[in-house]
Amino acid sequence: MGGYSNFYGGADYGLDSKYDESLGMEYKTPPSSISLATNPFTANQIQDVTTKLNTGAKALEINMAFVDPQHGSPAESIPNQHLEELNRLRKLLGVDFTVHGPLIEPTGFARQDWDESQRQQAERQMWLGLERARKVDPDGNVVVTFHSSNGLPEPETVVIDADTGQEKTTDIVVVDERSGKLSRISPKANPMLGEETPLPAEEIKKINKEVWVQQLNRLSYAAHEGGTRIKQLMDEDTADKEKPADIKSFSDKEIYLKSKTEDGQQWLNKLSPDEKKYTERVIHLFNNGEINTKEAYNDLQNLFNQAWYAVEKDKNEEDRRKLEKFSKEIQSKKNDLDDPIKLSDIVLKGVDVLNTIKNPQIVRPLKEFAIDKASDTFSNLALKSYNEFKDKAPIISIENPPAGSGLSRADDLRLLIEATRKKFVDKAKKEGMSKYEAEEQAKKLIGVTWDVGHINMIKKFGFDDKALVEETKKIAPFVKNVHLSDNFGMEHTELPMGMGNVPMKAHEEALRKQFGEKLDKIKKVIETGNWYQHFKTPPFAETLAAFGSPIYAMQLTPSWNQIYGRTGAGYFGGYGMNPDVHHSIYGAGFSSLPVELGGQITGRSRFSGTAME
Repeated sequence: MGGYSNFYGGADYGLDSKYDESLGMEYKTPPSSISLATNPFTANQIQDVTTKLNTGAKALEINMAFVDPQHGSPAESIPNQHLEELNRLRKLLGVDFTVHGPLIEPTGFARQDWDESQRQQAERQMWLGLERARKVDPDGNVVVTFHSSNGLPEPETVVIDADTGQEKTTDIVVVDERSGKLSRISPKANPMLGEETPLPAEEIKKINKEVWVQQLNRLSYAAHEGGTRIKQLMDEDTADKEKPADIKSFSDKEIYLKSKTEDGQQWLNKLSPDEKKYTERVIHLFNNGEINTKEAYNDLQNLFNQAWYAVEKDKNEEDRRKLEKFSKEIQSKKNDLDDPIKLSDIVLKGVDVLNTIKNPQIVRPLKEFAIDKASDTFSNLALKSYNEFKDKAPIISIENPPAGSGLSRADDLRLLIEATRKKFVDKAKKEGMSKYEAEEQAKKLIGVTWDVGHINMIKKFGFDDKALVEETKKIAPFVKNVHLSDNFGMEHTELPMGMGNVPMKAHEEALRKQFGEKLDKIKKVIETGNWYQHFKTPPFAETLAAFGSPIYAMQLTPSWNQIYGRTGAGYFGGYGMNPDVHHSIYGAGFSSLPVELGGQITGRSRFSGTAME
């Protein structure tokens, strides 16, 4: 006797409220705040914009992000006429545009080395992107996203300790300000002295002190060796037993000085082989001592200047007086700088002075250094933008890169925004702007693009959803834009929301607590490169369903999650399950299966699942 399972139950009623595959948000996000990102790898943005507007999207992010080493970036490949055409499309169709600027390292690091000229070049490239982005919306304050870093290593590796469940810093990256070189240090315990693993700040302080002492020791050794050797040669007895008989009347000093005269070479050529061998050894020893002494003096200047800048920065008046006194003393003895013995004494005296002052910061935490340099770049861009475009200046929105990259955590981003705004205010005040106006413009023009997929990747370091929401709470006051992509916390996979484990409901609640209904004005940009690559369709409907967005502007039922896929139209319409009933409807062969499963049945409506007329 057959069971009821043999009967095809038919599709669920499309408006059945029991069906809810949304992320469970209490507030239904309006579709107008959900934005699609265009393809960053093509300069033909007009075609891509048109394709994505056909989905019904009312907001798009024009993507100029990626730089192709061979063909440049879309920021430079898109003709001006195309950007102006996008602006006409924007006004004609009533859509909103944001822009993702080119991915450029704003700090000035390139290939793990820092240089101010590289920072200035990055600033010029970013300005071009900012200037061109404004063409797609010259009537308002278009939001332009730049990454806080691009290629910079994470300054501090923070993980959750498996034993204690507490955060632990495993290593830190430091930069030598003189050379611009990066190095990684891992604080270790000192069993000999019974010391526990030091905090990163204490470890850096210790390293700076040790490096300073080592540099002074090398300087002292070189000056002492050079000066002492020359003194010994000059004081040697003229009746040295090693000297050949014919030059015993010459002291080593006289031999060296005679070799420096105009006819010195001729005199050397006339010497016997034994005499020449001895004199060449004396000349070599003198030259070596003199070179060591001069090199030590050059190093002394570098260390003195480094100490001077540190004293200026710290406003250490006591050490400043010591350095000024020594500087004046050297300036009064400039004639002694050609005498290697006197030069050696000057260097040794300088070492004594430098050894009495507070050691300067030779290596600096990368986090502190990167925030300082990136804030220079962003504050300069914001001020230049305001000076040129005034109330229509674009908003610079700084995005957190994938976790594990430089300046990717909420605290890092917050410190960068605060430093950038402060520098903007200081620079604007110097140009005549009032403090109040400068602060208001800084808040308006400098903010954050918060990428929930990027921050989700801290899970690979042991963090959980609770820690993720705390990150959003910290950064919420600065948010201007949101990027949507889902993943499983390990890799940058960029799936549509609801297809990974990003706790979007909790993120949304934290942001809504900060903004209230104003959150609907902030664009939430779908960044799903992985989806486009494999499924070749914009995940707009999937995202609307995940957010439970209402179909009608009045925000009444039904919502997208209530109808999406229930009539066999969507990705979750049952294709992946492939129940037996499909074989009776479509047949057993692949030719009669839907295109989503490799068959030939096409023309299925997104809404009804039936063939389109």
